[in-house]
Amino acid sequence: MSCPICSRETDRRYRPFCSRRCADVDLAKWLGGDYRIPSEAPEDGEGAASELEDRPEKPH
Repeated sequence: MSCPICSRETDRRYRPFCSRRCADVDLAKWLGGDYRIPSEAPEDGEGAASELEDRPEKPH
């Protein structure tokens, strides 16, 4: 198996990576949003706000 970051042979301690550095690079990509899947759906907060605005008010 080769490291998904630099293609070197993996190290048992950091598998599937070859080193701590490559593991940290991968973690930074996850945290930075580099591995996101594009979507046509609106963000969670945007959709909820527009739904609330469209609802008729209930009498108290």
